[in-house]
Amino acid sequence: MSGLSFIWEQVLERIDAILAENKNESLAVYFENTELVELDENKAVVTTPFMFNSIVLNLAENSSIINSCFQSLLKKPITVSVQTCDDYQKVQKVSIETEIEKVLNDNVIEGLTFDNFVEGPSNIEAKTAAFSVARNPGISSLNPLVIYGSSGLGKTHLLSAIGNYIKENDQDKKILYISSTDLVKEVTTSIREQRIDEYKNQLNSLDVLLFDDIQNLSNKPKTNDVFFEIYNELYNNHKQIVLTSDRPPYEIKDIEERLRTRFTQGLSVTIQSLEEQTAYKILEQKIQQTKLKDQAAIEIRPEVLSYIAKNFSSDVRNLEGALNRLLFYSINFSKSDVIDLNMAMEAFKDNKSVSESNKDSLEVRDIIKTVSEYYGLTEKQLKSKSRTKNIANARHISMYLCRKHLDLSYLQIGKEFGNRDHSTVSSAFEKIENSLKTNESYRRAVREIEAKLH
Repeated sequence: MSGLSFIWEQVLERIDAILAENKNESLAVYFENTELVELDENKAVVTTPFMFNSIVLNLAENSSIINSCFQSLLKKPITVSVQTCDDYQKVQKVSIETEIEKVLNDNVIEGLTFDNFVEGPSNIEAKTAAFSVARNPGISSLNPLVIYGSSGLGKTHLLSAIGNYIKENDQDKKILYISSTDLVKEVTTSIREQRIDEYKNQLNSLDVLLFDDIQNLSNKPKTNDVFFEIYNELYNNHKQIVLTSDRPPYEIKDIEERLRTRFTQGLSVTIQSLEEQTAYKILEQKIQQTKLKDQAAIEIRPEVLSYIAKNFSSDVRNLEGALNRLLFYSINFSKSDVIDLNMAMEAFKDNKSVSESNKDSLEVRDIIKTVSEYYGLTEKQLKSKSRTKNIANARHISMYLCRKHLDLSYLQIGKEFGNRDHSTVSSAFEKIENSLKTNESYRRAVREIEAKLH
């Protein structure tokens, strides 16, 4: 028997004694199935399943008997409220929801908006979809919205832009940005502390869930189970879900099929690698944001920005790192307030990815060697007649890179790959070129191989 039950039993004994003394035993029937559910320093709450019983027990003369019995037992004045079980549960639900609203921090990153997201051909589709969601969260055709692409291309920026737009335009919406890593930690802690239901209630109360890096749910069965429940609850109540991933949902391995299937219910859009023009715009924005021209009085020539955009455009972080390296070099090793191309090349002379000497000396054998190592093959296998899928794929990528980076004809490239016909090389080039437009796996492979080449 709990402490509250024990106290209520003793109070009921005193009530029965008073009723018997006053020859009013018929009132005892109204105390059947009652329960003491709350008790603090000066008040108590008693519940009953029946509305009429609560009305009778709250009458002044009956309430006075209950209060006096509590005071007799606890030696202090107590005011008792008798409620129906249903009414009490409703009050508790409102209290829990209010507490959830107080505790839940949206985690949206301030300052990341649609206005300062640099738009270009590589990300225009993703930005358009994200803005549509921000303006009309919960539309079935955009729910969930999955934004996928390699790291450092702006997926997290778009998540926060959605959150910040909704916060500005609809303050009643409850929003949460959370990464998969943080979700795993929260679920693990909540299970250990036996409050997982409370945590699920928190997330189920959301209007917008912004979830970063869903691929990290792989091999996390407990978190998969919890997220599956939360996802269904939000989706079925037409709440907006936005997910990001480093690959298309169907390529995520070691994640439950029931989750992967749900990720494809709405719209999936990709952010591709930055093209030079977009990278250039991002560099201009970074310079403006840090007010370099005003504070440091340093002028960066346009050809320098073009040089960085061309050689460091794999992602935004790489661009920022290159810009920081250039400024560091200028401040510490140059007396000029103008950063020209010669200074930039000097600053990056030890960086193999932009070494002009390496580019000038690039040959077919370098491409074959790099591609072979990337795919775990021998150079002999790459040049062989084998049509095994992984070998043929690596061979086609090698031919594509030779055509792209070297001044060679299809005929010359064919001779380097076992005297293959020029039409074979042309077909391989077109195949990879078309695949790069639609397949993120190919784009990632080519990007990583090119990084090793230069």
